[in-house]
Amino acid sequence: MIVAFSVTPLGVGEDVGEYVADAVRVVRESGLPNRTDAMFTSIEGEWDEVMAVVKRAVAVVEERAPRVSVVLKADIRPGVTDGLTSKVDTVERHLSV
Repeated sequence: MIVAFSVTPLGVGEDVGEYVADAVRVVRESGLPNRTDAMFTSIEGEWDEVMAVVKRAVAVVEERAPRVSVVLKADIRPGVTDGLTSKVDTVERHLSV
């Protein structure tokens, strides 16, 4: 499964990059395939391991922010691995035609 999620601290002002970096650090330290862009961090793995990482990423932000907003989207497709790369490769292949 691939989960794309964002964690936004609320009540800490406009500059939230430091808080987001804490959440991304948790994801990167998990060892699971992941990718971060301007809007979301995507992580790939089995349901329980991915959701545990998301929970830890939220918790690390929650330690410093009075309120946290989470947006999450999941692609649950049993038997598919390397979806983070293969889905993008497929789109790029179609764009090159």
